[in-house]
Amino acid sequence: MRIDIISVIPDFFASPLEKGLLGIARRKGLAEIHVHNLHDYGLGRYQQVDDAPFGGGAGMVIRPEPVFACIEKLQAERSYDEVIFMTPDGEQFEQKRANRLSQAENLIVLCGHYKAMDERIRETLVSLELSVGDVVLSGGEIPALMVMDAVVRLIPGVLGDGESALTDSFQGDLLDCSWYTRPAEFRGMKVPDVLLSGHHKKIERWRQEDARERTKRRRPELLRRENEEE
Repeated sequence: MRIDIISVIPDFFASPLEKGLLGIARRKGLAEIHVHNLHDYGLGRYQQVDDAPFGGGAGMVIRPEPVFACIEKLQAERSYDEVIFMTPDGEQFEQKRANRLSQAENLIVLCGHYKAMDERIRETLVSLELSVGDVVLSGGEIPALMVMDAVVRLIPGVLGDGESALTDSFQGDLLDCSWYTRPAEFRGMKVPDVLLSGHHKKIERWRQEDARERTKRRRPELLRRENEEE
């Protein structure tokens, strides 16, 4: 998979792309991630990428020319499955979307900044708008990292235990079950007996029931959605 990130602060990604899961995926050759500085396509001596909004108002708006120039250059080199714009008013990013994106070959992730992007960018270049929650951040860089982490970890070979990602929360519209490790008893708190039984079918049944009960307590709307889909 190749991911091209477009940002006005490309240095933001330096450490995350070298360390942790994204760094592992790059070193294994399973994810090719490139960061493009939008200022390289800026206008004039100062490589301007933003301007005041028509009609007045607070804040600055990213101009269309630099974004069009950057994305069209990338698209001339290869075909992209999606051009993703990170924005608070986009589609809520969920695990099912991460699953689908993990099967893509090439992705562009456009990070918003300042007050807004010129609407012509969104109407013409962007194929998918994603939000990581009903909150406004200073830019799209943090949400972009969240999306990349959720997607890249699903690529076969990135995680040491590939099955681990398939049993995470939200993979089946349920939260994950409770997990325990040694010691079997700690400060009077005991691990459920079934997990020590060695009976794999009983253990799997317990985990399914525990996951459903945890979802019922913490995120009951997921169970309602599951029933609606059925």
